[in-house]
Amino acid sequence: MPERDEPTGALVRPYAVTRGRTRPKLDIALEALVETTVRGRSAGVGRSGGGSEHQYIAAMCDGGRVQSLAEIAARMQLPLGVARVIVADMATDGLVAVYEPTSLDDETDAVGTELLERVLSGLRRL
Repeated sequence: MPERDEPTGALVRPYAVTRGRTRPKLDIALEALVETTVRGRSAGVGRSGGGSEHQYIAAMCDGGRVQSLAEIAARMQLPLGVARVIVADMATDGLVAVYEPTSLDDETDAVGTELLERVLSGLRRL
């Protein structure tokens, strides 16, 4: 009798979920924050052909519970690349909003400190 946690199913499933794609439609940073939009809540994500992964992400990021792309991948136990493709598809369809982190190139140290504090806060919520 095969075990439930057998890795073979895990290797096939992500490929099926992304329809074989490995590149997302949008470039989303690992720490980008994702939030379900009004359209995502009212569209009935599961009925739009997105499947259970789309429903799970929509529920996870709804009601003010903004999640990072990394948190979504970890909670869904999916490779980061697969989660990135799914979230990018949802963002393209207007089902989620993606808030990219600000660039620190020309920013002050205070902004860098604020970013680190937000990351730390997100890690504590896990």
